Amino acid sequence: MGRREDFKLIMNHKQPENIILDFGGNPLSTMEGDSHNMLLDFLGYKHEKEPRDRFGKSKNIDSRILKYLDIDTVSVGEIFQPTDSLCEQLDENRYIDEWGIRRTFDGMYWDNVHSPLKNTTIEDLKAYKWPNPKSIDFKLLEQYKNQAKEYYENTDYIVCAEHPTYGIFELGCWMCGFDDYLLKLVIDPDYIKYFNEKIFEYQMAITEIYYKELGQYIHYTTSGDDFATQNSMFMSLDMFDSYIKPYLKERVSQTKKYTDAYFLHHSCGSVYELIPSLIDCDIDILNPIQPTNDSMKPEKLKKEYGNDIVFHGGLDTQEVLPFGDYDSIKDAVSNLLKHMNVKGGYIFAAAHNIQEDVPPENVVSMFKLARELGKK
Repeated sequence: MGRREDFKLIMNHKQPENIILDFGGNPLSTMEGDSHNMLLDFLGYKHEKEPRDRFGKSKNIDSRILKYLDIDTVSVGEIFQPTDSLCEQLDENRYIDEWGIRRTFDGMYWDNVHSPLKNTTIEDLKAYKWPNPKSIDFKLLEQYKNQAKEYYENTDYIVCAEHPTYGIFELGCWMCGFDDYLLKLVIDPDYIKYFNEKIFEYQMAITEIYYKELGQYIHYTTSGDDFATQNSMFMSLDMFDSYIKPYLKERVSQTKKYTDAYFLHHSCGSVYELIPSLIDCDIDILNPIQPTNDSMKPEKLKKEYGNDIVFHGGLDTQEVLPFGDYDSIKDAVSNLLKHMNVKGGYIFAAAHNIQEDVPPENVVSMFKLARELGKK
């Protein structure tokens, strides 16, 4: 039985012959900063130093690593940056993105250092220059389509199309500032509605353009929007269902008009209370199962929602991977698979992208152990 057959079984909540390993198969399961170069060096693979990415992550995991670790997934696509927008490269370490957010390189990440809509009004939103989705690089889109087609038709990899735009909530927090956006959720719902509608309008346009091209050559796709902190949600469940859920639900529906691919949503933090709402949005896969508190324990999530949604990720990147040794990683992998790899419904990955503080030998141990322990 091959990877794609196992993937299909997992998505239908049936036990696969082999667990699916995702490493770089989507933008939330890859590597950050210099960690990819470190892993290549550790494995003795000759390579040129990877150029800096405007998102801070590795664009693609080296094919030699995928083969060595027997990884099942690959990704194509990216968040597009329309030319008819506020985007501007200021210098090597500073740029303004398509939404007007100023970002500065801190040595590893591109930090948001200026929120252009902080303390603004609806009138300011009406006068703001929003990005034009029709001005994306269509030659780049064609390249991604051809890349997806090549993977889909001539390999056995499970192909993911990375999401082409940001989420509404995260853009609100970045463009207005977390404090301002969250305050407006409470005191200025008209502002929030107008802002969300503008972002949603862009999302719908990009979704149609993007998935009409790539949709027939992929097995799953993604969205990312962090709805929670380590221990709780950023907003009440009622607020989420009123201000965020309707747009997310329609985005998923719009995506599935153009592709049969499954839909993965990423949210860091403690999202336990949101899971029924995410299921109602027709989200098929939840990433990353961040093990932050008791409500996010794998055994609890699997028992309560294991028949309704597929879980993805879960191996701790805050303590176990950076500071653990082979034995502690083995214990963590074994415990995760014990609870999650039951009757399908689970894809193995780290709880988020690998950081520079993770020793490369721990990355190798994690995936080698998962492959060994994840057999039927």
